[in-house]
Amino acid sequence: MDRLTNTIRPYAWGSTTLIPELLGIDPTGRPQAEMWMGAHPGAPSRLDRGAGETSLSDVIAADPAGELGRAALARFGPRLPFLFKLLAAGAPLSLQVHPDLAQAKEGYENEERAGIPLDAPHRNYKDANHKPELICALTPFEGLCGFRDPEESARVLAALEVDSLKPYVDLLRAHPAEAALREVLTAVLTADRHEMAATVTELAAACTRLGGAQYEAYASLAHHFPGDPGVLAVTLLNHVQLQPGEALFLGAGVPHAYIGGLGVEIMANSDNVLRCGLTPKHVDVPELLRVVRFEPTDPGVLRPEASPTGEELYETPIDEFRLSRFVRAEGAAPTELTAATPQIVLCTAGNPTLGGLTLTPGEAVFVPAEERAELTGAGTVFRATVVA
Repeated sequence: MDRLTNTIRPYAWGSTTLIPELLGIDPTGRPQAEMWMGAHPGAPSRLDRGAGETSLSDVIAADPAGELGRAALARFGPRLPFLFKLLAAGAPLSLQVHPDLAQAKEGYENEERAGIPLDAPHRNYKDANHKPELICALTPFEGLCGFRDPEESARVLAALEVDSLKPYVDLLRAHPAEAALREVLTAVLTADRHEMAATVTELAAACTRLGGAQYEAYASLAHHFPGDPGVLAVTLLNHVQLQPGEALFLGAGVPHAYIGGLGVEIMANSDNVLRCGLTPKHVDVPELLRVVRFEPTDPGVLRPEASPTGEELYETPIDEFRLSRFVRAEGAAPTELTAATPQIVLCTAGNPTLGGLTLTPGEAVFVPAEERAELTGAGTVFRATVVA
């Protein structure tokens, strides 16, 4: 097994303190948004097996069967099928959705045929893969996830007593749920930008007057993204406040945005994002409306399911990744983590030992398939692997 050196991405929305606090290092004063663990070509983890530092992607490419195991190789090909992250939001992320596998393949092929460069700002599909994801809170974590019942959104908007919002309230109450959500989101994203900016300004002022966690979140979003139609779009979504250890699973077509907090995130290895708002980046409204699932849903807060071995599993319907947690007390019996699939194990508290490597918070280890891995000592670790 190998201790990993991981890249921290300095996206503008990142917290300046949350990742340094976990790592026990001094903040730089600059945003530190995500720490990537895995073999994504954008920032692969690095390791040293005695011949100098190399990337995990190169290690896997040199011996995919040995590193990934035959079952994972047969199922997902010669690549690590997940990307594991620490995510630290100091400001809101964009409101976005991800395509399903068929949509991603079709969209990627269409843009390839059209000759749109991969780095073009108006390109939607960077690869042909889907991007389901799971976020697990390490601190109190605030976000927006999935459409709620249109009647609830109508009630929230009506309480603001803003005249320019009344047409949206009427639309939400006039149709069956899916049609109402589609019609309102379409109207918001295609409205005159000058008129929408004025509406968002009024919405923010009314939210500030009313107060409360939900309205304060909308006012904060309007502060960060003045005039952005995404501020009105998020009023259609469930407002979620996770406590440490709680998680959200975000499947294809589910609109979502993270507002603030530190979490462990795992996703299928893809860059495909379609943005709805809260961003200066490209918003492709027709393609977005094709991908979004206009279905009211409960956000489905996940709590880990414990097992006799002490492993606490976050159950999802996805095979590209499997996330679990071990919270170990002093003197606990050793736990066997040996598996037929590749693993990345991340320490978030204490100083547990994995296969002779003592970990500190923020340190991660790559464990090749079939390599013996015994976990001892006190602390908390998250285990990322695949279902094969």
